[in-house]
Amino acid sequence: MPKIKYHQLTDREKKKYLGEFYTMVSLLKNRDEVKNFFKDLLTLSEVVMISRRIQIAQMLLSGLTHEEIRQKLGVGFSNISQVDRWLNNGFGGYRKTIKKFQKKKSKNRPSDDCDMTFSFDAIRKKYPGHFLLVNMLMKNKK
Repeated sequence: MPKIKYHQLTDREKKKYLGEFYTMVSLLKNRDEVKNFFKDLLTLSEVVMISRRIQIAQMLLSGLTHEEIRQKLGVGFSNISQVDRWLNNGFGGYRKTIKKFQKKKSKNRPSDDCDMTFSFDAIRKKYPGHFLLVNMLMKNKK
């Protein structure tokens, strides 16, 4: 599929693509539907990239400095600055959703910090279809 550059689209095309995407997302009724939709839509790499942005936003909202975030997550200052701009100069959806999530998380697991299970084994177990060949090879070694 050829790449489409957002700035080269007409206003009508932008509205059509974005409108359809937002409408589809708004039709999702529960966590499982959301999870399955995005698992089908995004690659594992894209999910991790988006998740890291959310981690950065959470840390910024909790008062960590750019340097502290860079050290904890191993991300660059440009990524942190971009997320900071989205948080402070965006439409408010990012900040609002993260605050809702933090409120819900504190009700469910007050003492839990970030649940970051990005180890190779955890990802391999969570997405067995993506690691079919690896899983088959590992089984044959046992």
